[in-house]
Amino acid sequence: MVRAAVLHGVGEPVRIEEIELFPTGPGQVRVKVAASGVCHSDLSLADGTLDQAFPVVLGHEGSGTVVEVGEGVTHVAQGDPVLLIWAPPCGECWFCEHAEPHLCVKAMDAARVPYARLADGTEVLPGLGTATFAEETVVPAAGVVKLPRGAALAEAALLGCAVTTGTGAVWNTARVAAGSSTAVIGLGGVGLSAVQGARVADASVIIAVDPDPDKRKLALALGATDALEPAPDLGKRVRALTGGRGVDHAFECVGRAATIRTAWGLTRRGGMTTVVGVGGKDDKAEFSALELFHFARTLTGCVYGSTDPARDVPRLLEHVAAGRVDLGALVTARIGLDGVNDAFAAMREGRGARSLVVPASA
Repeated sequence: MVRAAVLHGVGEPVRIEEIELFPTGPGQVRVKVAASGVCHSDLSLADGTLDQAFPVVLGHEGSGTVVEVGEGVTHVAQGDPVLLIWAPPCGECWFCEHAEPHLCVKAMDAARVPYARLADGTEVLPGLGTATFAEETVVPAAGVVKLPRGAALAEAALLGCAVTTGTGAVWNTARVAAGSSTAVIGLGGVGLSAVQGARVADASVIIAVDPDPDKRKLALALGATDALEPAPDLGKRVRALTGGRGVDHAFECVGRAATIRTAWGLTRRGGMTTVVGVGGKDDKAEFSALELFHFARTLTGCVYGSTDPARDVPRLLEHVAAGRVDLGALVTARIGLDGVNDAFAAMREGRGARSLVVPASA
C-alpha cells in the first residue's frame, strides 16, 4: 500500500488515502516518486474544465527512482533516476511517423486504464497516465526517461511538463529567432519557462506580463527585459518597446479567451500568437474576418510545447547543467501530499509559480 492524494469528484478536495498499486506488468515500470509539480492542468482536471473519470490520482509532472521493471523493459533498471513523461509517443501512429509525437493518438491510453485500487476494492485511474501525487506509481515503459545520476531529482520533475511546455513553445512551436521581440502573458511555471526559453533563444525583447508583482520580479531575474502589469494601456506600452509595431511573438500561458485576445493584440502585423494555456471548451475567443485578413498574424495552439521527449529532454538537461535554464527558481513552495489542496487554492488566486510536492515530506 502507498499513500496518494485521491480525487473522488469534480470540485471535491483531494483526500490522502492508501491505495494498492496493481502488479508491475510487461512493458511497465514502477517508480518511487521523488517530487511532482502541481500544474494548472491538474487543476483543470479537478474542477471539470477537462474531462476526467473518478476516482483518480492526479499529478503528471514528476521524477523519481525505478523500483521495479516489468518484462521486456530494458532502457531503465531498478535504482535508475527517471523523469516521467505524461504523453509518451507510441512511435507508430500517423502523427509520430510525421514528426509530431506531441500529438500521438495513443499518448493518453494509460490514463483510461485503472492502475490501483482503494482499500474497499474500488479501482483508481492514473491522472494523465502518470499519477504522481503519490508515494509510488506504475507507468508504461515509454513514460520514463533515464536521468543522469547526480541530477537534482526533485527539481527535475519540472522537466515533465512546465519547462518542456514553456521552452518548447518558444523553440519548437514558434521557433523564435535571435533578435526577435516576445511577450509572455501569465507567469506561472509554464510562462516563466517560456521567458527562459526566449532568453536562451537570444530574443532581443522579452516582455513578461502578469498582475502579480512577485512573479514579474522573478521574470526579470530569469531574463525578461521588461515586466508589465495588465492594464488598459498594455498594448500602447508594448508597442512603445517594439518600435510601434508590437511583438514578433506573443505567448498566452493562461488559457482564457480574454488573454488570448490580449496576446493577439500585442502581436505585430505578420507576427505570431501562440496559445499555450489550456482553456475551457465554452470560453470562446472571437476574431473578425477583417482583422484576420488585415493583420496577417498567425494564431496557433501549442500542445506540450510540441515536445519530442527523445530530442528535448537531453537538450534541456544540457541547458540546466550549463546554468542557462534555472529549475530551482521556479519552485515557490515545497509541500507534502497533504498540501495539494492548498496548492490548488494558490493557483486559483494566481499566487506563486510552481508548488513542488515531495511525498516523502508528508
